Amino acid sequence: MGYIKIFKASDDSQVSASPVLTNAVTATLRADQNEIGAFEKLYALADDGYVVSTVVITPTGDNATKVQLDSDNAGSPSGSPEAYGDPLSLGTVGDTTKVYFHVRMKAVDTEDPENDDSVTLEATGVAAAE
Repeated sequence: MGYIKIFKASDDSQVSASPVLTNAVTATLRADQNEIGAFEKLYALADDGYVVSTVVITPTGDNATKVQLDSDNAGSPSGSPEAYGDPLSLGTVGDTTKVYFHVRMKAVDTEDPENDDSVTLEATGVAAAE
């Protein structure tokens, strides 16, 4: 059982879990311009009847160092994001209150153009029944 699910704030749709890519967080970026994508707002919720403490979201995979996470400040990125590839602490996530955060990706001119599906956002924490 997963205990934590991640959703897109734009439409409240659940982000697909690896290896399924039907509703993945995506960005189309120009590597030749070292393009950095815009932050996308996401949120975490625990499964019904659970609360998960010490939740940490971590980009994992071959290109995790091209993914940046930021906490939420009144609906916008905080302006003090974590370093690319670093984890973000969300604290406690329950089953009714959305815990928002933001994610963005970057491309670098040393990479070949590709559809990169190597990165996942891994959520960890300590789950307990409410």
